[in-house]
Amino acid sequence: MARAETYGATRWHALGTDIHLLTADAAALAAAERMLRGRLAELDAVASRFRPDSEVRGIAGSDGRTTTVSPLLAELLTVALDAAEETRGLLDPAVGSALVDLGYDRDFADLATAGARPVLSARRGFRWTDLRFDPHRRTLATPPGLLLDLGATAKAYAADRAAHAIAARTRTGVLVNLGGDIAVAGPVPGAGWPVGVCHEVRHPSADETVMVHGGGLATSSTSARRWRHGTASAHHIVDPATSLPAVSRWRTVTVHADTCLAANVAATTAILLDDRALRWLTGRQLAARLASHRGPVVRLAGWPAEVG
Repeated sequence: MARAETYGATRWHALGTDIHLLTADAAALAAAERMLRGRLAELDAVASRFRPDSEVRGIAGSDGRTTTVSPLLAELLTVALDAAEETRGLLDPAVGSALVDLGYDRDFADLATAGARPVLSARRGFRWTDLRFDPHRRTLATPPGLLLDLGATAKAYAADRAAHAIAARTRTGVLVNLGGDIAVAGPVPGAGWPVGVCHEVRHPSADETVMVHGGGLATSSTSARRWRHGTASAHHIVDPATSLPAVSRWRTVTVHADTCLAANVAATTAILLDDRALRWLTGRQLAARLASHRGPVVRLAGWPAEVG
């Protein structure tokens, strides 16, 4: 996270995660915060798996009927399905039901104290190809029982949109951090935005700092949202081939890309790819930092030199 030295800075909790907002001009912070809070409230009302009145929960209860979705959900679905196609189904917005089966059926702060009971048995769950979505008419039909999970793309996409909208409105540089999905826009302050990167997301003291000049930086981890019951262990990155938590050598992957969305898609895909991640990231010439459970940290494409 960027250090707030001479910037306008504020933070709060929303969407089940920590929100950080920085502006290069401190006088713009109040207006920027109002904009970001409004956008996050809209996102929560549309995409939350945990709100019984959210749009995605309503679709899950539609019993397979075709429904007309809101413009925002149509955007989020288009982004999620594009990511699914790009990653050949590794990032799958249809894994929400699998997460519920694993015990992740409430805000993580409540899950940690609720004694979740993961059901750890491999099975074929719903897949993104089971969705019938028409982006032009904004219509969607899903099989009964399918619950959307847009976590792999929605926050990062929201960070990009909010950062650019705030920068355009306030005419100053801005950094938006939605739980590790970081987007920057507008004039870059000084030498850039200093962002700390850590090996262990649960203990976020920076192991190194990079200067971000543009685009987005995103971190995916198998250690941040993790829960246990007895001898069972689960985390929130699901392998759609098994409907189980992904098994990966990587505990934390951080990627810089032209957008926060692209960075988060790449970081989460790298965890799912396991040993194939290095070749996949190298082929896309993405600056990345991969921390394994054992062994040294791997840096690609010039990391940790200045990015963006």
